[in-house]
Amino acid sequence: MSLCIRGPAARVAVLAVFLGTAVLTLFWLRDYGAVQGPAVVFDLPANRGGHDAGVGFYPGDIISNQTPDVPACPNYSSHSRYPHEPLSSGKFALGYQRPSPSCRTFNSTLVEDEIARVKALISDPDVARIFENTFPNTLDTAIKWHGVASNNTEEELSFVITGDIDAMWLRDSANQLQVYRSIITSREDDVAALFRGAINLQARYIVIAPYCNAFQAPPEAGIALGVGSLGSVTSPPIDTSVVSTCNFELDSFAAFLQLSSDYFASTGDLHFFGRFQWIYAVQSMLHAARDMTAPTYDDDGVRLTPPYTFNSWTKTMTATLNNVGTGNPVARTGMVRSPFRPSDDAAVFEFLVPANMMFSRYLNDTAVIMEELAEVELSAEMRDLAASIRAGIEEHAVVEGPGGKKIYAYEVDGFGGRNLMDDANVPSLLSAPFIGYLDAGNEVYRNTREFVLSERNPWYCRGPVINGVGGPHIKPGYAWPMASIIRIMTTEDDAEIEEVLGELVSSTDGLGLMHESINSYRANDWTREWFSWANGLFAQMILDLEARKPHILGKSFQSYGHAEDEDGKELHS
Repeated sequence: MSLCIRGPAARVAVLAVFLGTAVLTLFWLRDYGAVQGPAVVFDLPANRGGHDAGVGFYPGDIISNQTPDVPACPNYSSHSRYPHEPLSSGKFALGYQRPSPSCRTFNSTLVEDEIARVKALISDPDVARIFENTFPNTLDTAIKWHGVASNNTEEELSFVITGDIDAMWLRDSANQLQVYRSIITSREDDVAALFRGAINLQARYIVIAPYCNAFQAPPEAGIALGVGSLGSVTSPPIDTSVVSTCNFELDSFAAFLQLSSDYFASTGDLHFFGRFQWIYAVQSMLHAARDMTAPTYDDDGVRLTPPYTFNSWTKTMTATLNNVGTGNPVARTGMVRSPFRPSDDAAVFEFLVPANMMFSRYLNDTAVIMEELAEVELSAEMRDLAASIRAGIEEHAVVEGPGGKKIYAYEVDGFGGRNLMDDANVPSLLSAPFIGYLDAGNEVYRNTREFVLSERNPWYCRGPVINGVGGPHIKPGYAWPMASIIRIMTTEDDAEIEEVLGELVSSTDGLGLMHESINSYRANDWTREWFSWANGLFAQMILDLEARKPHILGKSFQSYGHAEDEDGKELHS
């Protein structure tokens, strides 16, 4: 039997089948072929990945380096799908989800001491168990590698993966470390080394590829490259040995500045910022941000060449940009375009308001660092851009909401187009006080919050299991715990806090970890068992409650919960 391929169209079709098979195989290898192991650091066996760590690697990536009589550490994505003993003593019998100490990717005495201290303040055993699981989750599981640069042994580098995806997102890694800012007081603290390493590696990435959001491991790590963005074409072109995905998300810049601000505020370590690539990264970031303030047309109506385009072979419209990769047209507003949201979904209107809010705030914060480094012109440029963005937000993004009140739109285009919604991912409109753009008492914010937490927000998900904001990254009806956590951190209402915290505690499906999203009617229908960002945010919320409302940590949440009715829907018990 022979196969006869006739005509160019048929040949193209066959080629497409072969390419499709290759792509699916690569995705299978990415999702199922990885073996995770503990971080190993040369010369310092007592501290796996500590402050003075040298160049390290993962034995899970090089199986021959495993000691024969020691079993390999389980892949945490598999490990975290099932509860492990000892179970919590509360109603929900939540699993103990931490890896054994030898399998943790970074061990810190500071973190262990903080877990013990805070657990003693929490009366509810299930809340205490979730804190115990979530606070150390990034250090336990996501410090894929910590070492030094190949050309400078004083330049620390930290490759922090997002969890079940083996790449370093600028946004996620900054937020994953944010929960630890309260426990570092000196550059000598072990966790401070991780902050420096992450800042240095993020700076390297931004200098190389300022429009990109997620990156491969550095060559110093000796880690095999991930699959990355198969089927996408971007301009400027990318180096796939460095870049994992190149969605331009303005909050990536904001996250880099946030991480820098957090480290500086905690340690006062000004010298660090002048030593390596931080200043160059800020320059690269400012150049890209200025370019992305440009409108689609000049004053004469001539279409301008966009500084960034993105086309992707995809089955979802939110994974690529329309108009041949340029996105929808915009007018000049003073804001910076963000073709993609923090969910990695394409924006409808590219002036993404929450991302601009966060970027404006942290430009001002880190301008102080730049000024103290005697980089006066750069500091002034950062403040000017921050002021321009804020003015643009207040002029173009404050609109009339469905109830006639003034609210912030989620996205605008400068032509009058506005997208009235909110998404769970931070930065969000709900998170505006959390990201430091405004005070929670601001009238426009209060109106916006009322809208976001109502059925008028198309992505507000209601149900007997959990009520909260979701987003198009998953689908309607799936609330994200991340948004519920932010809701707690942006209200002073005790009853609201207790209700939302009760929903979070009772909806982990026995795992004691924060999921990406949860079906608002079925607690056992969720996405992502290993989502370090949301885990860290839960722990951050507990620390916030300790500072603002410590009495809530003394309350019981055992009355919350759910049971299935005859239709299989989850109901409160």
